[in-house]
Amino acid sequence: MTKKRKQYTAAALTTMTAVVVGATGVVAEQSMYSDVSDSHKYSEAIQVLTAAGIVTGYGDGTFKPDATVTRGQAAKMIAGALKLDTTKVIDPKFSDIAQSNHYYGAISALVATGFITGYEDNTFRSSEEITHGQFAAILTNVSAIYPIDTQMVLKAANVSFNLTSELTRGELASVLATVLAGATTPELPETPEASENFKLSVMHVNDTHARVENFPKLMTAVNDFRATSSESLLLHSGDSFTGTLYFSEFKGQADIQFFNELGFDAMTLGNHDFDLGSSPEGHQALVDFVQAANFPVVTANTDFSKDPIFDGLFTDLISSEPENGQIYAGMVKEINGEKVGIFGLTTEETKVTSSPNKVTFENYIKEAEKAVKAFEGMGINKIIALTHIGFDDSADYDNDQILAKAVPGIDVIVGAHSHTKIEEPFIVDTNTVGEKKDATIIVQAGEQANYLGTLDIEFDEQGVVVAHEGQLIDVAKLAANPKGTKMLAQYKEKVDVFASNEIGVTLTEPLTNPRTNTTADTVSVRNSETALGNIIADGMLAKAKSFTGKNVVMALQNGGGIRDGIPAGNVTLGQAITVLPFTNTLAVMDISGADLLEAFEFSVRQAPEENGGFLHIAGAQLVYDSSKEAGSRVVSLKYYDEKTKAYVDIKADQTYTVAANAFTAGGGDGYKMLRKVYDAGKVQDLGLSDWENFVEHLSSLKEVKTTTEGRITDVAAPVEEAKKETK
Repeated sequence: MTKKRKQYTAAALTTMTAVVVGATGVVAEQSMYSDVSDSHKYSEAIQVLTAAGIVTGYGDGTFKPDATVTRGQAAKMIAGALKLDTTKVIDPKFSDIAQSNHYYGAISALVATGFITGYEDNTFRSSEEITHGQFAAILTNVSAIYPIDTQMVLKAANVSFNLTSELTRGELASVLATVLAGATTPELPETPEASENFKLSVMHVNDTHARVENFPKLMTAVNDFRATSSESLLLHSGDSFTGTLYFSEFKGQADIQFFNELGFDAMTLGNHDFDLGSSPEGHQALVDFVQAANFPVVTANTDFSKDPIFDGLFTDLISSEPENGQIYAGMVKEINGEKVGIFGLTTEETKVTSSPNKVTFENYIKEAEKAVKAFEGMGINKIIALTHIGFDDSADYDNDQILAKAVPGIDVIVGAHSHTKIEEPFIVDTNTVGEKKDATIIVQAGEQANYLGTLDIEFDEQGVVVAHEGQLIDVAKLAANPKGTKMLAQYKEKVDVFASNEIGVTLTEPLTNPRTNTTADTVSVRNSETALGNIIADGMLAKAKSFTGKNVVMALQNGGGIRDGIPAGNVTLGQAITVLPFTNTLAVMDISGADLLEAFEFSVRQAPEENGGFLHIAGAQLVYDSSKEAGSRVVSLKYYDEKTKAYVDIKADQTYTVAANAFTAGGGDGYKMLRKVYDAGKVQDLGLSDWENFVEHLSSLKEVKTTTEGRITDVAAPVEEAKKETK
């Protein structure tokens, strides 16, 4: 049985031939790429295929004709040159090519034509470089449909053929142009006219948290993707601030230089982008970041009007002509004559998980409805929500799945905040009114620029998504972009000197910072006692006692504020700062036993589920029962009495002095009872850096315990879990 093969129509080939024949005069006027001179042997072919939309260059204005081509990239370029339908395809069922793979459509279409095959182990290996020999085999298969002589084509394309040599971008462009210039298909019927649907590619990252050292490889991922997708957007879903020494040292200025080089089209703001609001400078670092951006920032539900530092920097309107370095509710981006609406949302939880100060946040559903209505009023039916509200966060605040169901008209949600690694696009059936059911696509790319998310979308004339495919690109597997490496060096040198200073402590075992989303274990810094949490809290208690001279009975450290562990070996300053990166200060508060008991009920209300407000303790012992109803879980709370040298019960009618970081003492993470104490003027901020306290205390220890001590016990947990030690 002869397989049906899709190919160029005779008319299309005639048009392409005319383009090739007439190319010399065009190319002679001006080259499209800075690294492809008019005298380059593949210049004409590269310019012609670029003009035809078959190949594209990189974001830095280069084509990189001598760079090698992967099997996946080659598949996409060949399929594009042959005008194959890459949307309505039969799955070739390669074990390493999921439907979310960026090259799935092209690979599937070429397999269906018989032009390419995989390996004997049922893999395709799209990330491997393609050799001359493999490409010649493809050409031979193509010649069964297009009357071409493979050897003559290679000779005419000026390619020095070697079976084992890797194919370059220039060589591939030259061969494809040669094939198209000489091919004719008079014996084959014409394929249907090309679809009028609009195709868009979206690249996205989120929660990069100043992980600047990952950006050179991210640049490679972005440039590689742009090389095969001309109609693309690059979006950031917020939380670029806080998390590494790069932020501690440069306050976002290192990040924004990379973001500008990467060529972001838009970003929204995350909760941690407001972390410096309570500092003496307020949000000046955020203002400097936005003003330096070569792209707009969008957040529809954030009100900056009460903070004069943002005057002239924001508007709560949708802009059809957005300016770089400005904040809008939303913006319109025109791509190949099609208008796409993009609006942003920032979690209302920011008021309890960060330090927004005078910046406030409005209801995300209402503001999303306003944005969609505004876009639709402008005749725009392709809408992207760029959100920092979490994929599946608490419904008490906001999350993407609720947004998708509550607000019709959103086609794509590019999310963040929950650090969710969504391997394949998540579809929410919105079931809107009408005969046709609609759906919203949700994507999110983990955290820290470890992945570049990609999403290819096809819209029909009514703006309905009729096809999509997406995947996460593992950035760690890529080579660093040379320019990015040079950019990093200017920041890294200063950071490395600062970070490499040893504090005089050697760990024989690591101090871990477990999370249930990164390990099969059920123990997390956000639901259980940890050795690291104990040491941090011990340092807070010791410093509060010595600094104030008061009878401070216990110290509290929120699990969400502990961001990293420390490996075995000599401990450096950089490692310590990475553990506590939020530049918090130490505070003491005078609090009633009743409010303190209520605070611990709040701490364990979600156990054994993770909760960033879960409290680690020093100078105290907590016993609770997670099988009980939230609000009635605390079995006992005791503090160590220096006079009796024993643990005694906290009494509701007595007042105690307790240490905590200023964030927690001010009611962060939703501790309303602590906020009440703060508002009553019973909290004193000592102005002492949390990571400095941690370093001082760690350095003072004769022995660093890497196991837990039974300070926090859940009586409902299995015995083996209750006794588990964190190493």
